[in-house]
Amino acid sequence: MTKETTALSTPTPNVTRKPRIGLLGIMQALYDHMIPGITERQGAYAQQIADHLSDIADWTVGEPVKSRADAERVMRQFVNADLDGVMVVMLTYGPAMRVARLFNENRLPVCLANIQPEPTVTPAWDMADMTYNQGIHGAQDTANAMVRAGRPFHVITDDWRSPSFAKRVDRWARAARAVTAWRSLKIGIFGYAMNDMGDIRVDETALLRALGPEISFIAPGDLWRGMNAVTDEEVAELRAWEDQNFEIDPRLSDEERNDHARMQIAIERLLVERGYGAYSTHFDAIGEDGRFSRLPLAAASTLMARGYGYGAEGDALAAAMVYAGHQLIGDGHFTEMYAMDFPTDSILMSHMGEGNWRIARSDRPVRLIKRSLGIGRLDDPPTFLFQYQPGPATLATLVSLGGERFRMVVAEGENLDSQELPALEMPYGQFRPASGLRDCMDRWLRAGGPHHQVMNLGHHAEDWRVFCELAGIEFCAV
Repeated sequence: MTKETTALSTPTPNVTRKPRIGLLGIMQALYDHMIPGITERQGAYAQQIADHLSDIADWTVGEPVKSRADAERVMRQFVNADLDGVMVVMLTYGPAMRVARLFNENRLPVCLANIQPEPTVTPAWDMADMTYNQGIHGAQDTANAMVRAGRPFHVITDDWRSPSFAKRVDRWARAARAVTAWRSLKIGIFGYAMNDMGDIRVDETALLRALGPEISFIAPGDLWRGMNAVTDEEVAELRAWEDQNFEIDPRLSDEERNDHARMQIAIERLLVERGYGAYSTHFDAIGEDGRFSRLPLAAASTLMARGYGYGAEGDALAAAMVYAGHQLIGDGHFTEMYAMDFPTDSILMSHMGEGNWRIARSDRPVRLIKRSLGIGRLDDPPTFLFQYQPGPATLATLVSLGGERFRMVVAEGENLDSQELPALEMPYGQFRPASGLRDCMDRWLRAGGPHHQVMNLGHHAEDWRVFCELAGIEFCAV
């Protein structure tokens, strides 16, 4: 399987661009009289920083600011350009009172880069060199103002030419992009959420106020009408793409594949038309409607692979987390903990049939299979079947603590090169927590971690920690 993104007609929210970051360089005018040309020199230094980090982000470098009016003008430019975040660099010392109100009102994620032009103090330094490299106490003054204002911000102290600085800026820039995208995220729930499932419940207005994601509900009838509007040519295009990219179960009938294709195309069209970046289809809401033949399980898998957030059973928090996983890291995968395997110190991860096939094992084909499923009391739903890619992996989930308080629970570990389970006809893998099965689950449960998660391949607890820092979410690593 090539795992290339489909070339079907609708756009996708997949992350295909770098973060867009503004660089705000701060200094003050009194040095112009002492060192003629200092503004031009330090402005060139700001541009050098952006050029050095050009592989990480697309940079908008503001002119050096020396007054409150300068700073507010440049920040307005950043906001109007729809940037993802702002990196603040002290070009010399700059008094914080000139930016205190600015940062109190600012809503873009901020990184305070505590850096200077030269990494080494030498005997050759004169007063000009001292002035060029005296950003540290401006950073202290500015950080103090943001702390007093109660505004979240990230800090990086390093040599700006070092690989470690680039790595940390990359992490913050991706987190800024993810948080900014989250703040405008719309989540569509088809029908309603699963009755009596407590850990997916959230105060929708509190979520919107505190973090930004907006939840709304889509009538199943809209999906039905959308399916009827899908053309035979569109169905044929999707089927041809599946034939090219997956191993197709010969038991699947034309009726089953065509019906699945119509559901997938109709769902995505609704998401695009209404501006949803994430969604959920609860099986009872589909099954009880009376017009549908099967559940859209394969649709969820491919739409996740195309960059949409997804949460089963009406779980908007999980859908938001999968979307954030796409934006922060890439290839977010919806899953849940099914059972513990104590001999391997691991947890069997799976769900009813939804899974991002981009995290599948690279040495085996992903299969689109015919399978029976009693849940929903409908006909057999075409389902993608694969095992997770072995290697490092990270689970993350969002806990609603009531009001506007949220906690993220994160566990790093490893997807095992585990046994095949022939009777399990849905995506699955065995995740071994780095902290050990027993300790991880004890901490997970004490933290109130819910039963739906986003998985990303690789170790990304630090990425999620920075995301939480910028979003104002309590971070809990287990």
